[in-house]
Amino acid sequence: MRSNYPLTAEERQRLTPGNVKELTQAQIDQIYLRLSTGPMPDGPFRGDLFFPRGSHRGERVRDLNVALPPQLDSLAAMPIEHLGRALWKGKVFFRAEGILRNRIDDLAILKPLIPDSSTIPRLTFDGQTTWLLFPAKTSCGASLLEPAQHAIIIDYSKGPEVQGYRDNPDRLAGKDALDIHDEVRLVRPGFYIGRAYFRGQFRLNFTLVDPAKMQPGGDVAADCQ
Repeated sequence: MRSNYPLTAEERQRLTPGNVKELTQAQIDQIYLRLSTGPMPDGPFRGDLFFPRGSHRGERVRDLNVALPPQLDSLAAMPIEHLGRALWKGKVFFRAEGILRNRIDDLAILKPLIPDSSTIPRLTFDGQTTWLLFPAKTSCGASLLEPAQHAIIIDYSKGPEVQGYRDNPDRLAGKDALDIHDEVRLVRPGFYIGRAYFRGQFRLNFTLVDPAKMQPGGDVAADCQ
């Protein structure tokens, strides 16, 4: 798709983190298939997750058939989209190290697992200070949607190999719990679109934005290395 029908510069400019949320999953998939990976991201990004138009947006945590720690039983009835938005504000890529960490806004939900938050690193970006949790390793690899082509892969199963990994709560993203696998591709500089898989099944879409980098131009045809 990307070789025969690449997105034009005008089509890329018309796509925004807001209007992609109004598309059906089939439309989002078609856009994703026409994107190259672009360079490996670096630094902090604002994130938002979403289910496509026409999908069942009320899917709950308990529908994932994942055994949560007893301290978090109350989360089972929460819609995944609501829980994600309450917790997650984006990602921070450390390109030179081949890792990332997730920006978590409010630790109240995770407090049963984190009695002392004083040792958790924090980052201020885009006017918000967030905690950095749920580390993963990043690489350039085969897309689960399109195995013959690359995507930027975010592998939480390798989180325990990242310095500063905390068994609680970081293991919730690992293979013994949600077993999250993310992948992203570049729409234009400062704007990536991603896909999240839980236990090998596609679950939701997300966007990553660095407002300071969202401008015309830049290399959008390159693949990650």
